[in-house]
Amino acid sequence: MKRYGSVIGVREDKLARYKKLHAAVWPAVLAMIKRCNIRNYTIYLRRMPDGNTYLFSTFEYIGKDFKKDMARMAADKTTQEWWAECMPCQEPLKNRKKGEWWAGMTEVFHCD
Repeated sequence: MKRYGSVIGVREDKLARYKKLHAAVWPAVLAMIKRCNIRNYTIYLRRMPDGNTYLFSTFEYIGKDFKKDMARMAADKTTQEWWAECMPCQEPLKNRKKGEWWAGMTEVFHCD
């Protein structure tokens, strides 16, 4: 099992929409997340001192081929439709790595 964490900005004018979407995530999206070996997926929201609001996500990956599972998720039609609803609400960080939408974070501590 490997833990992942990431961060992205959320557009203030789309914050209510983002919250509404995540209050009732589509069942097929939840099923695909599980099929792709992701567990304990959580998204946190926080307005920071810079005045911007950010989303922080964490999840555990229990599969054997992360790239393959993420490609399967990205190829799923319903997931693509879900992302089309969510992505306009988000503001990617300018210093994210090439190919990232959510910027990956480095785990520095974990306690079971």
